Amino acid sequence: MQIVVCLKQVLDPEITPRYFQIDSATNRPETGDADMVLDSFAENALELAIQLRDKIPGATVTAICLGDEDSEEVLRRALAFTANTAVRVWDSEWEDLDGQAVGHILAQTITELGGAQLVLTGYQASDIEECLVGPVLAEELGIACITLVSDLEVENDSVKATVEADGGYSVVSVPTPAIFTIISSETNVPRLPKVKDIRLARSKLIKLIEPEELKLDAERSQPGVKLERAYIVNRDVTCKILPGNDGVELGNELADKLLELKIL
Repeated sequence: MQIVVCLKQVLDPEITPRYFQIDSATNRPETGDADMVLDSFAENALELAIQLRDKIPGATVTAICLGDEDSEEVLRRALAFTANTAVRVWDSEWEDLDGQAVGHILAQTITELGGAQLVLTGYQASDIEECLVGPVLAEELGIACITLVSDLEVENDSVKATVEADGGYSVVSVPTPAIFTIISSETNVPRLPKVKDIRLARSKLIKLIEPEELKLDAERSQPGVKLERAYIVNRDVTCKILPGNDGVELGNELADKLLELKIL
């Protein structure tokens, strides 16, 4: 069984808020000294893909990332998780893609690799949160898509998916091939790679696929939605120190101020 997991490199979401800035020319976050990391939901998908591979005799996991050379770090992480193969696809003209275009390019990449029985993606990326790539992949490949999946169990030619639902979970069964968008759960907490696997990952080959190798539609490879402006809302915060020597006096001052501001 061929399992494909789609990965994305993002700005570390744990960055201190005051250091987060938007480049007005590109409408993209300024990376500066901040770390670029594997998207958290994509990491859950990677963990689940490895778990499935280890349960299915003969199964393999291929990690795919659409990104420049810097994104090879997330593919190295996938190899440290013991993914069998890592693939990067990129073109310098793909700087401003939306979810629709990314889905089209990844679908053609999967087709070029010979297809897959299972395709796993993160439910949404932590930087854009469009939740489009999984459904677009399914439409492009003409197969089913199940979203909000926390766990998977393969049974012959079908897969049982545990899906988040109102008030709990539901279990659905779908024939393969199929696409699943993965959420975080207790069953897919990312592992800590072994030191040996991290070292081996550094020397493993990452396959690069050029755009010319794919059967891309020129129109669908371009963003259908253009981001005109992204910015951080500036909020002025003022702080006033209330005079007073004890709790009663300070309490009265605070109450008078709240009444003045019509908060009370």
